[in-house]
Amino acid sequence: MAEQLDPSVDAQWARVRARLREEYGESAFKSWLKPLTLVLVDEGEVRIAVPTRFMRDWVRSHYSDGILSAWRTENKSVKAVEIIVLTAQSEPARPAPEPVAAPTPMSRNAAKSPFVLRDAPAEREAPEEKEDVSAPLDPRFTFANWVTGKSNEFAAAAARRVAEEAKVPFNPLFLYGGVGLGKTHLMHAIAWHIRKRHPERKVIYLSAEKFMYQFIRAIRFKDTMAFKEQFRSVDVLMIDDVQFISGKDSTQEEFFHTFNALVDQNRQIVLSADKSPSDLEGLEERVKSRLAWGLVADIHPTTYELRLGILQSKAEQMGMGVPPKVLEFLAHKITSNVRELEGALNRINAHATLVGRPISIETAQEVLLDLLRANDRRVTIEEIQKRVAEHYQIRLSDMSSPRRARAVARPRQVAMYLAKQLTTRSLPEIGRKFGGRDHTTVMHAVRKIEELRASDRNFSDDIDLLRRMIET
Repeated sequence: MAEQLDPSVDAQWARVRARLREEYGESAFKSWLKPLTLVLVDEGEVRIAVPTRFMRDWVRSHYSDGILSAWRTENKSVKAVEIIVLTAQSEPARPAPEPVAAPTPMSRNAAKSPFVLRDAPAEREAPEEKEDVSAPLDPRFTFANWVTGKSNEFAAAAARRVAEEAKVPFNPLFLYGGVGLGKTHLMHAIAWHIRKRHPERKVIYLSAEKFMYQFIRAIRFKDTMAFKEQFRSVDVLMIDDVQFISGKDSTQEEFFHTFNALVDQNRQIVLSADKSPSDLEGLEERVKSRLAWGLVADIHPTTYELRLGILQSKAEQMGMGVPPKVLEFLAHKITSNVRELEGALNRINAHATLVGRPISIETAQEVLLDLLRANDRRVTIEEIQKRVAEHYQIRLSDMSSPRRARAVARPRQVAMYLAKQLTTRSLPEIGRKFGGRDHTTVMHAVRKIEELRASDRNFSDDIDLLRRMIET
């Protein structure tokens, strides 16, 4: 294909690239937009080439609207942008006509004339000097800031062992769990600990997406030997969200060989994913087998006690004076993941700082209305029993048991009282849900709780807290 440059279109392309760099940031531009090659401008269509199908699909999905907008800012006659795959050996889908002269700036007639372009010479050269591919570490994600509970204690203990041992204890360490449960926190904590205690050890931490991009880049610039040397000479390789390479056959192949090379050299590998190795779809069986070689540690969903501990720790780190009742309310209401807990605390803190209102359960409900609304549902007696049992730390079965000890009877009366307040069930129906008790027992419980609320302010506040947690 004959490549020719037109100064006006070349200048427009340079300005488009500058706009894209400014809009998406240096990291995204360098990873996905810098490799773009302008191929053709023809009758309102701009054709841009990328070296692989994966990059084409990614750019189409994430950046096509931005590219079109940037082009229309430069040239309003542009109606569409087409992303194509164009390797060094391939030719474009249709031949490019000879260029014709065009005035500057480009006029409507000039926009109809096709131009075949190439990147500036600097873009065609081999990649720059070798960059540090390791992603930056979040200073908040350390072992000192980690809160351990029953749901994550095994994964946390395994992570500490890997971080502290000079020899490889198990290879790989594979952490898995749902979104926002702490996988990335533990990986960052391992990296921080090793870099602090053993600065001479080479640690690379990056996402599976970045690993794949580095591999694609190495292929594009025919620099795969440098890629292999970079990733196979580390002491600790940490790859986050490894499920991202599912279905990417070439990347899996390179990952497989990198994995084997590091294990053969007794170098530590730490991986994370949203599922266990056996449940990851789109991975070759040999890759699954390698992932399950070492120690597989699951991070379970958080418990109430762990969520409360996390909130207390975060509030202390932020220097927030949050009433205990508010923290308990949040720990009960936001059960999905730790990120949502932190986000809720940040919003409450920002509201208190900017508006100047004291932090209370009422303000928390107001500020977090959208987050709490997701939990709106019809209240059931079973739900009330469960929440009250958790709050008073008794067994759920105690709600319907014949036990009369005060530690059990008082929470049971509270649950009966709230069932009467929050549901439309009759007294006999409520009694049947509490082990077949008579309706008079329910009446007595309601009267007793009302008397206690009138005489004990702290007890009354406790009941209000329970009621809000169940209602909202």
